[in-house]
Amino acid sequence: MPARSDACLAALAAAFPPAALLQGADIPARNLQDTSYLPTEAPLAVLRPDTPEGVAEVMRICAAHGVAVVPQGGLTGLAGGAHPIAGAVMLSLERLAGIEEIDPAAATMTVRAGTPLEVIQRAADDAGFFVALDLGARGSCQIGGNLGTNAGGNRVIRYGMAREMVLGLEYVLPDGTLVTSLNKMIKNNAGYDLKQLFIGSEGTLGVITRAVLRMQPKPGCVNAALCGMDSYGDVVALLGQARRGLGPMLSAFEVMWADYWHEATVTVGVRSPLGGAHPFYVLIEAQGLSEDIDGPRFQSWIESQFEAGLIADAAISQSMADVGAFWATRDACSEFGSRLGPHVAFDVGLPVAVMDDFAQACKARLADRVPDAFSVYYGHIGDGNLHLIALSKGAQVQPMTQISAAVYETVRDFGGTVSAEHGIGLLKKPYLGYTRTPQELALMRRLKAAIDPQGILNPGKVFDMEEGA
Repeated sequence: MPARSDACLAALAAAFPPAALLQGADIPARNLQDTSYLPTEAPLAVLRPDTPEGVAEVMRICAAHGVAVVPQGGLTGLAGGAHPIAGAVMLSLERLAGIEEIDPAAATMTVRAGTPLEVIQRAADDAGFFVALDLGARGSCQIGGNLGTNAGGNRVIRYGMAREMVLGLEYVLPDGTLVTSLNKMIKNNAGYDLKQLFIGSEGTLGVITRAVLRMQPKPGCVNAALCGMDSYGDVVALLGQARRGLGPMLSAFEVMWADYWHEATVTVGVRSPLGGAHPFYVLIEAQGLSEDIDGPRFQSWIESQFEAGLIADAAISQSMADVGAFWATRDACSEFGSRLGPHVAFDVGLPVAVMDDFAQACKARLADRVPDAFSVYYGHIGDGNLHLIALSKGAQVQPMTQISAAVYETVRDFGGTVSAEHGIGLLKKPYLGYTRTPQELALMRRLKAAIDPQGILNPGKVFDMEEGA
């Protein structure tokens, strides 16, 4: 409603300096779109507060005028969770950045929501610690967005999802209430663990402003192996052996199907550390305490799996440069956009045992539904997370609806989840019912209605408030 919008803008202009309030042509292009799959929308304004109290003031003013607010972090999401809404205020956390404290005794770091993940990683490293969360967008993504989507990354098999690293949280409710609970204690069972409501809620229940992160001891050594495998059954067997033989050292177990491997090493041009071709490729990483002890132990374990017939071929790292070269094969997916052209990317979760069956069924369904369908498969696997990209070769505009329906229907058939680590946002909202029961969705709506009765915080994201809408 124009009158409410004008009044809201006037109140925001009175409360914030020009550097914090951007309108019209002054709004940066990056704030207008967070995924290429959705059309650009024109927001009412972009607010960039630099304190938690400023975030609370934005929410109070917008709530008073009934104007919607969309929180935005580093805008590296893939599901449209931070996509602008026409006429809404975009609440950017980019100026609410910085590390407030590192507590070596508690092994914690207190950070502001707009702090880039890579800045946090480097600060932990300088202090002699390790932040386990790691994503390809580490230089651009912000910790508030990482927590808002409960990001996963490469080392979930050892350290868990983003929520596992959070001890304390500060957040602003839709009415502007600032709730500060910057707990540093691992054991704290005093009532409900309220922070879990906001981690993974994609900015629909509150706006995260600060967090207390749990740091880990810095690894004393890192070893890796790239293995060629003859069958998916051998892949699953090797995962079981890795869990038993490497124990807590196991930090990553990445699997790449042959179709992915071809695109990574031929189309993108990453050098293959292995000779010959294999149906599957496994990247195993282990973080130890001492290279003198854990290096030979890792090599001995790999050799034992080779001798047992599980591994057909393997390259074992002799240096950190080798570790980086092995990871380059897995990170080649970041080049697919420029090398393969427009495509649709998926992040799904499945029972580990059926992932190859899913891949074959998904290829068949895509071939049946999409002209000249092409897809490749890869992922973390050790934590049940499979990634795939799909496209229609030669299509000027990718048939996203047909591709998405084919993939997510197959996920449903195999008892998986439509989102393993990237959230629901707008793009996956039509398929949330494939993963969540009607009772679960009803409870989500009750929580949303209780915390945000006006429905002004990131409305329309994740699910619709009306059943069947």
